[in-house]
Amino acid sequence: MLFLYATVLLAFNACTSKQVPATQPETTKATTEVAATPATKPLQLGAEQLDLYLPKLAGKRVGMVVNQTSTIGQTHLVDTLLARGVKITTIFAPEHGFRGEADAGAYVKDAKDTKTGLPIISLYGTNKKPKPEQIKDLDVLLFDIQDVGTRFYTYISTMHYVMEAAAENGKEVLILDRPNPNGNYVDGPVLEKEHTSFVGMHPIPIVHGLTVGELANMINGQKWLEGQRQAKVTVIPMKGYTHKTTYSLPVKPSPNLPNDQAIELYPSICFFEGTNVSVGRGTPTPFQVIGSPNYTKKNFSFTPVSTPGATNPPHKGVVCYGMDLTKVAVPNKVDLSYLLEMYQNSSEKEKFFNNFFEKLAGTFKLRDQVKAGKTEAEIRTSWEPELSNYKKMRKQYLLYPDFE
Repeated sequence: MLFLYATVLLAFNACTSKQVPATQPETTKATTEVAATPATKPLQLGAEQLDLYLPKLAGKRVGMVVNQTSTIGQTHLVDTLLARGVKITTIFAPEHGFRGEADAGAYVKDAKDTKTGLPIISLYGTNKKPKPEQIKDLDVLLFDIQDVGTRFYTYISTMHYVMEAAAENGKEVLILDRPNPNGNYVDGPVLEKEHTSFVGMHPIPIVHGLTVGELANMINGQKWLEGQRQAKVTVIPMKGYTHKTTYSLPVKPSPNLPNDQAIELYPSICFFEGTNVSVGRGTPTPFQVIGSPNYTKKNFSFTPVSTPGATNPPHKGVVCYGMDLTKVAVPNKVDLSYLLEMYQNSSEKEKFFNNFFEKLAGTFKLRDQVKAGKTEAEIRTSWEPELSNYKKMRKQYLLYPDFE
């Protein structure tokens, strides 16, 4: 096991680079507003501190685990490193692909980057874990992907498999840390082992309160890799970050998380992916509206249609009744009120849940509790003591000042 908690040395000036990016990031309105009022202590991402990690890449063959979020300013990290002479041999892409345009769960093919000519290997579908032959000519696997801080968001599952492949094949892993936009609290049921899947690989709560660098160290420290192996991991930490830091993502992390509101609602709304309730895929406000043809209250409605990133959304072309959450204040907790409300006012309760629900919840208990009419307070009480035990374990792996 190797945990290298690097100390920041110098500020990085590459954000003014004039290179043509391999991918064109999409900037949100929220990003512009944040840029206009910078934080008291400027935040520097792991990727921005080239002085810390370029020496670790010198003379080595590098595989990049990246997507559309892997940018420094307006320049893709692949372009930045190629311009500095790093020998990149392969790009590995997670769910949604290298450019982050594929639907959730859609098969992503291997390809070639049109700008650099580098081969792109998909780490989604049947090839979630890099094969020995895909990394045999590499020395280092560099991971730089923006996460949103929930157990069921699959970029951390990809990181797990990258670490596992590296441990099995004697390769190094370099992780460039990025903020967790939901990193200011910890909540939800802890995953039970029998519900392990690609949308839940670790015994952690739904909102784990860790950056990807901190989680990588937890995976290593708790020996969660296959065979209790430990990967040789180096984390390049951020400068000026704490778990109280507010961070508006400059690039959409996936097609259906377009803004801060969706990202903050995601831990509470994603449960509905395991029900007959639409989360707004195929609307202008995914993960900000919820609805079903079977919801008995008719105050608000929407009709999903085919859109980029949601070509065949649930209830496509069917009017869904539900709730508009685009302007609600989002609390720092997994809010069960939406799940309880939609179930209690469903005209077809027997068809409300599907088999995916347990993979998202990480437990059989939640479905049973909802069906039994338990209150949110009663359900939350049942998450103890596992949640308290996790919070204690989490403290061992923090790289930044905590929110409490």
